[in-house]
Amino acid sequence: MRKIKKRKLIDYNAPNASTGIINGRSSNILNWDDTRYPWTYPMYKTMLSNFWIPGEINMSNDLKQWPMLSEYEQEAFQKIIGLLAFLDSIQTDYSGKIADYLTDSSLSALMQVLAFQEVIHNQSYSYVLSTLVDQKEQENIFEYWKHDEVLRERNQFIIDGYQTFIENPSVDTFLRSIVYDVVLEGLFFYAGFAFFYNLARNHKMVSTSTMINYINRDEQIHVTLFTRIFKETLEEETDLDKKTYREFVTEVFTLAADLEIKWARHLIGDKFQGIPILDLENYIRYIANKRCRQFGAAKSYPYVTENPLKWIRAYQEVEEGKSDFFEQKSRQYTKVSETNGFNDL
Repeated sequence: MRKIKKRKLIDYNAPNASTGIINGRSSNILNWDDTRYPWTYPMYKTMLSNFWIPGEINMSNDLKQWPMLSEYEQEAFQKIIGLLAFLDSIQTDYSGKIADYLTDSSLSALMQVLAFQEVIHNQSYSYVLSTLVDQKEQENIFEYWKHDEVLRERNQFIIDGYQTFIENPSVDTFLRSIVYDVVLEGLFFYAGFAFFYNLARNHKMVSTSTMINYINRDEQIHVTLFTRIFKETLEEETDLDKKTYREFVTEVFTLAADLEIKWARHLIGDKFQGIPILDLENYIRYIANKRCRQFGAAKSYPYVTENPLKWIRAYQEVEEGKSDFFEQKSRQYTKVSETNGFNDL
């Protein structure tokens, strides 16, 4: 398979608007009014408009509620936070590595914004844990991904997909790594997200679920970015067999959903009222189907046609413009200040 070259720092003889996503030519000067892909600037503006920082969210109510959670709820809460920290950490690194090969300067810029958002996500996990547990416990939670065998199997699935591209960058490994990226950002978070949203609808840990919603919203934009890059590359690289790559998408999301379901059984099982495990499994399959469709591929699970966790839409589908997050009755976004609880944290 044809290799791909890293983007030049500057090319005096190339146009500002690139000639392609990879192995193209570009001066590497970014002019948002002169780009190859008209959808990049609107996406950039959306990413900027969604800017948030964890420290603006008042955690005092969550701190008061934390001791009242059940042992199972506290354990799942901690393990999911630890998992999310792992995923967003490797995602920060991957986005930087793939950006090196994007000829188009507007796409490279979007990757820089994406990487910054992943850093913000990681900060949010530290912010939540530093509010709720002591330093030693926080350190243990951030080590959890190393020791749980179910979690390691699941994470290794992503690592292997990324590492193949990093060690052997080619058009083929570039495209395949994007599929693994969307597994990470568009599927492997979702059992954990469901857990936090279920807490919120029971009026528990609402501030944490608010941050999870913001992260969820960011990740949706990231999924859209990567699936667009995937489809644009397939169109530009005319020698590629599009059918092969679309079949790869379906295959990978089938395997990924099975791993996410295994993790959901391991972590959540039948311990939590409001999240029936069979419904959660089909919800994961439903999300896998949704991602396949975004790639233009066949569904992994054609028999799953509806979202079995319909209640989750009130918390999650704000990123699709279907509801106003700030109007959700079960939560409140309140910035921390000296007068509204900062000293209670």
